Amino acid sequence: MTPEPHLKAGAAVKAADRAHVFHSWSAQELIDPLAVAGAEGSYFWDYEGKRYLDLASGLVYTNIGYQHPKVVAAIQEQAARMTTFAPAFAVEARSEAARLIAERTPGDLDKIFFTNGGADAVEHAVRMARLHTGRPKVLSTYRSYHGGTQQAVNLTGDPRRWASDSGTAGVVHFWGPFLYRSRFYAETEEQECARALEHLETTIAFEGPASVAAIVLETVPGTAGIMMPPAGYLAGVREICDKYGIVFVLDEVMAGFGRTGTWFAADLYDVVPDLMTFAKGVNSGYVPLGGVAISAKIAETFAERPYPGGLTYSGHPLACAAAVATINVMAEEGIVEHAARLGAEVVEPALRELAERHPSVGEVRGTGMFWALELVKNRQTREPLVPYNATGQAATPMSAFAASAKSHGVWPFVNMNRTHVVPPCNISEAELKEGLAVLDTALSVADEYTE
Repeated sequence: MTPEPHLKAGAAVKAADRAHVFHSWSAQELIDPLAVAGAEGSYFWDYEGKRYLDLASGLVYTNIGYQHPKVVAAIQEQAARMTTFAPAFAVEARSEAARLIAERTPGDLDKIFFTNGGADAVEHAVRMARLHTGRPKVLSTYRSYHGGTQQAVNLTGDPRRWASDSGTAGVVHFWGPFLYRSRFYAETEEQECARALEHLETTIAFEGPASVAAIVLETVPGTAGIMMPPAGYLAGVREICDKYGIVFVLDEVMAGFGRTGTWFAADLYDVVPDLMTFAKGVNSGYVPLGGVAISAKIAETFAERPYPGGLTYSGHPLACAAAVATINVMAEEGIVEHAARLGAEVVEPALRELAERHPSVGEVRGTGMFWALELVKNRQTREPLVPYNATGQAATPMSAFAASAKSHGVWPFVNMNRTHVVPPCNISEAELKEGLAVLDTALSVADEYTE
């Protein structure tokens, strides 16, 4: 569709935003938010009538695109029947959402604790692990993101943690595997895997195994760069956790519900954690929802002992109705399989071809509808296109790349030295090729900053 311009309405929306909305992760006077008039499928548009192909899926959550009619109808129907109800009661939408999620989670992760999003899911997973083990410490990797609430942001391994890290959260960070920028001087994936596991076990030994409650990992790290773990790594972490009685937590907030071409990224590695967090794609972000999938042994801890945690809106009926509809749509329309096919047959070949032609592309990695391009100044030295955590003038090359994409009608997901290709999982092949063609143009801008 070609949206109609509504300049006066757009100006009013923008004025109210600038007067009253306090935006996350931002210096308030230095931002200029785009006023969005509408969205449908893989696109959204502004009040000037300009349409953008959303290669960011919102914040990597519109896995079935915007305004899917079956999910919109399910929310409307639930609102007409029962808009809300307290979490202590059994409610049809809540029960059915939990059942559908449990049917798809790996192993015996059959109990579902609902939260309002991914960060509080991580908060509760850590609380469960500490109560289950009676231990205080939690390990997580550098190059990770787990959310913006207090415990979750302390688990995070990127600079968003720094301002809130008081050093008292009981978190210990370690290096996960990432061959392209190996901390272990590895030359092969096998070496990277073995040395990363040795490093983890050594970290546990020096911290004291009896003090470690949990290891929290993104199955596939998302905003940190979609770094696919090498074969055997997650299985090795599972073995280490079993050896020391540590709870293994996988964070699938971003990678779950079709993003990797499987229901959960854990399915790619045949690994079963003790706890698994989810959010985002569970209902395509239509109504805030997250949760923790809980194994039998963790659930048993709270069989006759109250779990000391909860949320007013845990399992909100509108959010759960959206989840039921989303999961059913994904199954009926084969969206997970579609994401896997397009990833293998369209995205990967196209991105590797772009990498051959553009000196700014250092590496291509990903699967399904979950891809990243590592942008560099020099391919041989692998010097990043911009410095770590660059801002202002230092971030110019990435800003120029993003501006080029937007000017050609594609909204990218850019983080530090990476651009992510994370469109809706049901994007059409034609739409996908349109977006990849714009990336080609934008990468030519990034090339101008290479050596």
